[in-house]
Amino acid sequence: MNLQALIFDVDGTLADTERDGHRVAFNAAFKEAGLDWHWHVDLYGELLAVTGGKERMHHYIERYRPDYKKPADFDALVARLHAAKTQHYTALLARGGIPLRPGVWRLLEEARRHGMRLAIATTTTPANVSALLRHALSPAAESWFEIIGAGDVVAAKKPAPDIYHYVLEHLQLAPAQCLAFEDSENGLRAAQAARLRTVITINDYTRTHDFSGAALVLDHLGEADQPFNVLAGPAVNGATFLDLNLLQKIFIKP
Repeated sequence: MNLQALIFDVDGTLADTERDGHRVAFNAAFKEAGLDWHWHVDLYGELLAVTGGKERMHHYIERYRPDYKKPADFDALVARLHAAKTQHYTALLARGGIPLRPGVWRLLEEARRHGMRLAIATTTTPANVSALLRHALSPAAESWFEIIGAGDVVAAKKPAPDIYHYVLEHLQLAPAQCLAFEDSENGLRAAQAARLRTVITINDYTRTHDFSGAALVLDHLGEADQPFNVLAGPAVNGATFLDLNLLQKIFIKP
């Protein structure tokens, strides 16, 4: 079969949104609500082991703040905090505070020129995805992706494969016809459980994760003047950036 679709995770994959985006927005929401919660850089890296922002807040209280007395409407409080966090995050994006990772724009543009189908599979909220695409790519960037699987459209978050099953069903493609892009171990496990070959681009929070079984592990997708480094996977014969030609070679590798 020929490669027909590229499926992208969002946070950490398209842009380094976690440390300087979501974390900052969470802290702003906490402060605005009069809470003494603060997620510093290292703590947030630990919290990222839990997928989903609301789930992350629940985990934080259980694991790190046993002194906090939950109000009767704690679930509603978490929902309000998450909504406020999304507002702070989108405002940060609108100010141009979160650029795309190297090679992302180039690869997406090439894929579109050649008629490659594009999709998104992420645990972040649809509003966060829309804001990133509009402000970091193009006001019309949402239309570039045939299906955007995001947020609570499935019950189980990564590392469960549900979001990938959802996207594949809407694309009406087999896993063997698609390639996934992720940045974390949870993301890789989700893609693998959906039987998808996966390209990993690590970041500061995920560089120590176990990426066994990934088709290729890079530090980023690369540019002509900003070569990638191959951390695991097949030899790339002097290539400095990931393009469709190289993807096809990875894809058809037995």
